[in-house]
Amino acid sequence: MPSPAAASTDHAALLRALDQGPAVLVDIVATRGSTPREPGAWMALGADGLIGSVGGGHLELQAIAAARELQQQGSASPLNGQIRRYALGPALGQCCGGSAELQFHYLADAAAASQLAGLDPPRTPVAIFGAGHVGQALVQALLPLPFSLRWIDSRDGLFPARLPDRVQCLWSDPVQRALPELAPGSRVLIMSFSHAEDFELVAACLQRQRERADLPFIGLIGSRSKWASFRQRLQARGFAPQELEQVICPIGLPGIAGKQPAVIAASVAAQLLQFGSQAVPARTDLGRQPPAGPG
Repeated sequence: MPSPAAASTDHAALLRALDQGPAVLVDIVATRGSTPREPGAWMALGADGLIGSVGGGHLELQAIAAARELQQQGSASPLNGQIRRYALGPALGQCCGGSAELQFHYLADAAAASQLAGLDPPRTPVAIFGAGHVGQALVQALLPLPFSLRWIDSRDGLFPARLPDRVQCLWSDPVQRALPELAPGSRVLIMSFSHAEDFELVAACLQRQRERADLPFIGLIGSRSKWASFRQRLQARGFAPQELEQVICPIGLPGIAGKQPAVIAASVAAQLLQFGSQAVPARTDLGRQPPAGPG
């Protein structure tokens, strides 16, 4: 089996593999009961190894064996385009007990891959204000996840030289000038180098909420005392208490301790994933100790 280090679920990795020669794509088209991966998950077998995963275990071993067969036979193989059903419990001895239907595609080149829908899943837009230590750790934590990132700072020269296309870096001074250009539905994370910038960003987010109501997640890094101060000043600017309830501060899942940037990033990434299945952010955790952040 190819080394796990070679695995990647990135669509771009498949396109790079196809530059080296044909590949076989295996995607999950349907499932029933408990399965290790969901419909839409995929893997590909290229000349240099495996990209992605359909769940590991015996299921993946069987899928790789079939993919190698198709790779050897080429596009004329009867397996090309075929859907095979795998019963995980009785046939493969996996504890999941459900079943998965896998479809096999022979891809001659990148043009063939472009005709297949769903390889690059929809990504939720996230705006990160602040390119300091926590911001940089957060970008790394979110890169493998289904997000597109817009990374903004008022200071120049802080962004890494090379980042994937789904990370857009923007210098903006003042930083809140970038707020009106965010995509609708953006999750906003505020962690700039100064409380003054943070405050103006929160105010700009709340003003946009008044006008458009299209920023479902506004997260502010910091302590309870920081938010208490901001809350008082925002009320003085005319924002009502119910408007302030839209701001999540501190950010991160409760119960995750540690103020290292990587720990904060992991906590916030998990919170964003959890938020994706919620209609509104929970406000019951405002009294907890923050995972980290400037006071």
